[in-house]
Amino acid sequence: MSEFLQTRVAEASAVPLRPDHLFVYDLRAPLRIATRGEGCYLYDAEGRRYLDGAAGFVVANLGHGNAEVAEAMAAQARTLALAPFTVFVTEPALRLAARLARYAPGDLNHAVFVSGGSEAVEVAVKLARQYWVEVGRPSKYKIIGRWQSYHGNTLGALSIGGNRPRRRPYTPLLLDMPKIPPCYPYRCPPDQPPETWGPRGADYLEAAILEAGPETVAAFIAEPVVGATLGAAPAPPGYFQRIREICDRYDVLFIADEVMTGFGRTGRRFGIEHWEVVPDLMAVAKGISAGYAPLGAVLCTTRIYEAFRPPRGSGHFVNLFTYGANPLCCAVGDVVLRLTEEWDLAGRAARLGAYLRERLRPLEASPIVGDVRGLGLMLGVEFVQNKATKEPFPPEARVAARVAEAALARGLFVYPGTGTVDGERGDHLMIAPPLIIREAECDELASTLIAAVDAVARELA
Repeated sequence: MSEFLQTRVAEASAVPLRPDHLFVYDLRAPLRIATRGEGCYLYDAEGRRYLDGAAGFVVANLGHGNAEVAEAMAAQARTLALAPFTVFVTEPALRLAARLARYAPGDLNHAVFVSGGSEAVEVAVKLARQYWVEVGRPSKYKIIGRWQSYHGNTLGALSIGGNRPRRRPYTPLLLDMPKIPPCYPYRCPPDQPPETWGPRGADYLEAAILEAGPETVAAFIAEPVVGATLGAAPAPPGYFQRIREICDRYDVLFIADEVMTGFGRTGRRFGIEHWEVVPDLMAVAKGISAGYAPLGAVLCTTRIYEAFRPPRGSGHFVNLFTYGANPLCCAVGDVVLRLTEEWDLAGRAARLGAYLRERLRPLEASPIVGDVRGLGLMLGVEFVQNKATKEPFPPEARVAARVAEAALARGLFVYPGTGTVDGERGDHLMIAPPLIIREAECDELASTLIAAVDAVARELA
């Protein structure tokens, strides 16, 4: 290194770090500086180790510090980090698109690459809308979503999402799109057993389509397992089969939001495969790059792709993002997806998820735990103050936050959430560690979380 560069590095390292220069997520929380990650663990500047029980925010499927991914990233950065995708395609993007086409179900064979989950949802909605324009049915524009869903933080994604606390500050800016109730077994109607509630719960979609007018409805969007807002709540059996039937009957596209559930997380390659249904569009992110680069994608069926191709279609999807199909990010996605397949992370999530679920079984006896649920390594815990009536705690009790804080003090990071019941009341946690987790680490996770829940239960008592 030259003397000039050595001087500049020394000057930079001498700059004092002021926390207020960085607008952090929670200005009330203590500042913890993460310095490195290794496997399933994160380390802070004070040398403390934390088991990452939520894989970041259900992202780090391969864990932290994977050398093979880092080497692929460095090699691509030295070769080509950016190319204007309106003029050039790149080999990393072509490779990843081909690999995704083989990996995805049905004929979801065509990919649009973006920078993350919110963008992927936005692009899926735009693809659905422009598809109907391309086939000569421009009156179809409404996107039906579900209450208690979360599809991203951009204004379009918030408009179709049903997470009331995240929508509230921006309500005047949001589009008014139809919503139907959520559907998860723990809170199905008391006169409906969970095994029969699935098709009945899906009937809300038919009612919403008829109310809006089928000629105006472009698509329906749903998470196969509802993550941030409901805490790893899978739909009951029969739900998505009925959703698919309704969408086909009324010419409505089905968008599966697989941002959180994709790439093995639930014990299948994609969450929707548990219901043996193929959507028309699929939004993916998180596990596609396992947190090593900002990357997301939309996969569409051949039917949708062909509608855009000349001479029938315009030949032009009206959608531009600067980092679309970025070669560096796509190179990372390509090696991550290759390792996801080679290591059979979907199968591993199914096996280790069953093991972890069994280790968490003692939570069911806690006086403040109403439900422990999930699929694969996407598990959730819902807290209640009355197990018989399923009455939630009041929001001011901060139960999920307190359990998460107690877990963090014991060296475990988990993902708390609120508003589980109606957007205002209800608490839950998500447990979704890296898919490379081992049995011994599952043991550590379970024992630490059980201790944290017990501590908060004693406080509440």
